[in-house]
Amino acid sequence: MSTGKIKLVDYYELTKPKVVMLLVFTAVVGMFLAVPGMVPWQPLLFGSLGIALASASAAAINQVVDQKVDEAMARTKNRPLPQQSMPVKNALIFALGLGAIGLGILWFLVNELTAWLTFASLIGYAIIYTMYLKRATPQNIVIGGAAGAAPPVLGWTAVTNSVDPHSLLLFLIIFVWTPPHFWALAIYRKDEYAKVGIPMLPVTHGVKFTRLHVLLYTILLLVASVLPFATRMSGVFYLGGALALGLGFLYYAILLMKSEDSMVAMKTFGYSILYLMGLFAFLLIDHYIPLLQAYYNK
Repeated sequence: MSTGKIKLVDYYELTKPKVVMLLVFTAVVGMFLAVPGMVPWQPLLFGSLGIALASASAAAINQVVDQKVDEAMARTKNRPLPQQSMPVKNALIFALGLGAIGLGILWFLVNELTAWLTFASLIGYAIIYTMYLKRATPQNIVIGGAAGAAPPVLGWTAVTNSVDPHSLLLFLIIFVWTPPHFWALAIYRKDEYAKVGIPMLPVTHGVKFTRLHVLLYTILLLVASVLPFATRMSGVFYLGGALALGLGFLYYAILLMKSEDSMVAMKTFGYSILYLMGLFAFLLIDHYIPLLQAYYNK
């Protein structure tokens, strides 16, 4: 039961805004990569809005389902539901409302394919991952990562009304990025996950085993990040950025292998976020370099 007046900021925090902003950023980059010039305003505006609302809906449903887990974990105990700053009923209605509005915007103002793919992504995260995979297997984040990797495909599809192979490369990059990103956090929060019975990899197989898999996935990520250049989707500017960022991630993964300091895991987690933002920024800038060159060569 709510202990006081419900604040708008509580609804805002229910949506995990930082996560949603990162997802929408990758979706918007997918939109710009789908066209040689400027993205038409309608898919850019309504596609971004619909994807953002659907992502926020999935995040809010996740908090409704995980309320008891969140109460027991230091990282999440200050969220609105563990703090009882709003009724669960309100949170659920809000979450479902966001999803319905977001999917409606995509269906009527963007295209039906994007709406269907976004719906599948929402179900994948809010239902399949949160309600089942998260508690069923230490590979939860690997399998469930598909939902979080979808936004670039959604953004691309919002513009083209088709699933392009190049958009699937972006999906692959985020899919491979997700395990080392989240396992670094799981190493730091191992005891909390064990306390609430979530079978994260460090809990079921130990920290040493998880560190090794962070390193292996980081190597795989470095390879995957080169594919846009290898397929001529992107140019040398992107390749240089991808290699620099990837070597930085590899440095942290190796440091994590050698260090017993739990703060190294958090530094690795923090770098992984900067890595993904930087990588997609390089993709976006690289995409428009030929247009800039053509403009200045006139």
